[in-house]
Amino acid sequence: MRTLKTLLLFFFFVATLSCSKDDGPGTQAEQFANFNSQICNTVQGPDALYWDYAHGLPIPLAEPPLIANPGAQFIHSQYPALGFTMPQGYTATEVLDQQTATIGVNVIRNDNAAVWRYVPTSTFPGPVAINDLMAFEINQIMAFHGFSGNPQVLCTTTKTTNNGDLITTFGARLIQFDNTTALVWANSHVSQSLNVTFMAASVSSGPTAEFDALVFETFLPISWQLLVGPERIQDSDLDGVPDEQDNFPFDPNRQ
Repeated sequence: MRTLKTLLLFFFFVATLSCSKDDGPGTQAEQFANFNSQICNTVQGPDALYWDYAHGLPIPLAEPPLIANPGAQFIHSQYPALGFTMPQGYTATEVLDQQTATIGVNVIRNDNAAVWRYVPTSTFPGPVAINDLMAFEINQIMAFHGFSGNPQVLCTTTKTTNNGDLITTFGARLIQFDNTTALVWANSHVSQSLNVTFMAASVSSGPTAEFDALVFETFLPISWQLLVGPERIQDSDLDGVPDEQDNFPFDPNRQ
């Protein structure tokens, strides 16, 4: 399934290279200043573009998002597929919790003002509501930035699909608080037969005045690296069998 997603994105960018290339002046953030989201009409510009990207919608980039000032490389010790190059001025901290089988990374700018967090897998007993998963990530990032009030919600999404034994729910919020903008999303898979919830989540945050630039300089370039390359294989239950070859991609005891 990850391979299919990668191919779709590849062909999309080939198409945009042939028909949408913009050689005009200005940064990418400036070139997309008037971009309108397909699913949220309260934001415009790179915020709207990044919101659509988080939902898997095609975005009209003329070229793949690349890091202009490459810095250190990160590779997760237990999950090498979670590896990428960061911009200069950022530090990556590995996330690893054996109890919940949580694997992830926190990428933090050296001034602590910008964060990119990605947790591709985490497991919890019983069904866990998507709003609880979202609240955890939102409260955690607001606390990191020293904010304890209620954020302003600019865009919100909650969508549930029933796939037999699996109930899949995607939730996302684009919020602002104390001169900070954050995009938070979580995707949960509740297995009724196993009575367990598998979750993935991501957080991107930074100063509101810089968020447009951060989308193109940091957030998109890092996440794009996880979508391309033959080594980027999705293994949701971490049983050593890629999802595309696993008949039970969310059950580590069956393949």
